[in-house]
Amino acid sequence: MLSQRMVKDYALVGQGKMLSAVKEMDGTIKQFDKNLQELKGFVKTKEEKKVLGKIDRLWFAYNLLVQTKPNPRQAPQVNAIADKMLGFSDQLTHLLEQRAGTSKGRLINIADRQRMLSQRIAKYYVFKAWGLDNKEYSQEYDKAVQEFTDALNTLKKAPENTSDIDGALAKVEKDWNTFKISFRLNGGRFIPSLVTRSLDKILGQMDYITALYMGIY
Repeated sequence: MLSQRMVKDYALVGQGKMLSAVKEMDGTIKQFDKNLQELKGFVKTKEEKKVLGKIDRLWFAYNLLVQTKPNPRQAPQVNAIADKMLGFSDQLTHLLEQRAGTSKGRLINIADRQRMLSQRIAKYYVFKAWGLDNKEYSQEYDKAVQEFTDALNTLKKAPENTSDIDGALAKVEKDWNTFKISFRLNGGRFIPSLVTRSLDKILGQMDYITALYMGIY
């Protein structure tokens, strides 16, 4: 999630949108770095260390790029690095789960991935608003929107759901439908501030829902 959130904020800062994005980006970078340092003391196997090393090298390159003022020419490279970090982070998560000999549970995994998708969708929307719209980005945006929709439907139908989870998912669905309407409004013009606030609200809700699912496993 943090990998996608950083690029979203990078693009917002580059457009001069939302002063809060500067603070959020700084906090996200610090949190990613803190998590990375903690993981260095936790990994044990050769494969875990190898994957973490790849993330570390990409993180070094990312930090060099964001030392300069965000600009649309550099954004594709920043995005590519962040997506590679996302892929390797996913690999490391699976390796750590295998070593622990436990599974977080299917519903926890789905809910947790929704957090990342909320920021991935926001990232590509802000890219569109910045004039960074190509076939690949459009396909990734559509793919993330569809995956979020499908996963939300899966979570809604889960027999394990408690009344609290059902209520929280209903709020997510309401805000998700509002998002789908909002990004089509304004006569074809982009409204990144409204859309990103909507998706950040969904991120917070999915944080809560993920915690609720952890409580039933």
